[in-house]
Amino acid sequence: MGLRRPISYQWRLFFPLVALLWSVIIALALFQYEREKEFRTTRLNDELRLINSRIINAYENDLDMEPFMRFLAQHYEHSVLKGIRVSVYDDKNNLLYCIGTPIPRTHDQSLPPELAEATVKGYGTALRKSDVESDNPYYFFGARKSPDGKIYVHTAMPYTGAISERVSVDQSLWIIIVLLAIAVTAIAYFSTRYLGKNVRLLHDFANRAANDKEFSNQDYEYPQDELGSISRQIVTLFREREEAIERSEREHRIALKVTEEKIRVTKQLSNNINHELKTPVGIIKGYLDTMADHPEMDEASRKRFIGKAQEHMERLCNMLNDLSSITRLEEGGKDLMREKVDFHELLANVDGELSNIKSTTSLQFTYNVPPQCNVVGNYNLLFGMVTNLIRNSNFHSGGTMCCLALIGQNDREYRFTFYDDGKGVEEEHLPHLFERFYRIDKGRSRKVGGTGLGLPIVKNTVNVMGGTIRVLNHKPHGLEFVFTLLKWKD
Repeated sequence: MGLRRPISYQWRLFFPLVALLWSVIIALALFQYEREKEFRTTRLNDELRLINSRIINAYENDLDMEPFMRFLAQHYEHSVLKGIRVSVYDDKNNLLYCIGTPIPRTHDQSLPPELAEATVKGYGTALRKSDVESDNPYYFFGARKSPDGKIYVHTAMPYTGAISERVSVDQSLWIIIVLLAIAVTAIAYFSTRYLGKNVRLLHDFANRAANDKEFSNQDYEYPQDELGSISRQIVTLFREREEAIERSEREHRIALKVTEEKIRVTKQLSNNINHELKTPVGIIKGYLDTMADHPEMDEASRKRFIGKAQEHMERLCNMLNDLSSITRLEEGGKDLMREKVDFHELLANVDGELSNIKSTTSLQFTYNVPPQCNVVGNYNLLFGMVTNLIRNSNFHSGGTMCCLALIGQNDREYRFTFYDDGKGVEEEHLPHLFERFYRIDKGRSRKVGGTGLGLPIVKNTVNVMGGTIRVLNHKPHGLEFVFTLLKWKD
């Protein structure tokens, strides 16, 4: 059994509305019909009553009734009242005068209804067949009694086509009613069609949104009214919901990707830390085990082994310190104290202490930063950042000098460059230099004492202070770091 197709909103609104309007029109038409019919009937009764009144007036004025009755017959001969019958009876039911066939005083052996009504009201009317001409219905305008009660005037009018047309309602009334019904139906159709447009659009919108996975949220044109406004609000809410879902899914994918990346980096970092720690620990253990297994070792070899173990122990301590620094920057960067730092003074202090840093004695450091170059930062972190840049150049550049200079500024920040005159790196390595434990020459890096965490600490320090940093090969040779630091505003 097939499902019945539901009736649209327009037709569910149209049919009750048309039924209501037609009911009102039919009720008004019937009411008007009865009023019109009563009005026309009353006019005919008034004309017949006028005849009765004239006869009674003639009687009261002692006029000669014979010529008066002939005059009335001739007067109405060529009018719509042609064929009228008038009978005048006295109070003893004797016929005194008549026009046309006399009207009997009895009907079905009783008093005619119009006479019975006239006895009570003074006049009466009835529509019945004549006892004399039983084949034709007669419109009887009953009697009118004279004031002294001595005569009754009994009038009867043949119910001919002319009389029927006169008392009937004009047919143009029905034409007007039909035209009015058609006009009302048309108005109801277009009105409900207009009102149903929004519902059709919303129905189409809902079906497409529910069934079409590739629904593109195309624009719909709604009427500029209350229903149109509601429709547009519903569509807007739907689109906002779709956008919110899409945004939520996108954020979820990003968060998932970030989480996966964080897990990957953490796992990679753990593996790298494990690998990096194994090397110095293994070497130190090897030296110590060798000395323990060979107590007869000569003093020179023992001192050499102890010196090597101390070097790797120092590298291990440096690595642990760097791990502590980078962890502190990543996890507690927002909580670090930020203060006014004179970057010129900081560089002067770095330059002054280079002689005490064993790993940088072979590299000349210069700087070109004006006094009172105040930046937002943490003195110890910025000091360590510059030191790490210098150590990185000393360990890996193979150059003889490095320089840090101010190259630009705006209302918000300073822009600095740090470069050396070394050999630089190949372009393919530049995007990875800030990765933890990334080494271009792993063997040489360990040999010179690098931890693989210096440049990641530099990048995290700059980022925590609200700046940016990038790396490129310096012209004509060497490596260059361009970074920004926020200005301190009093």
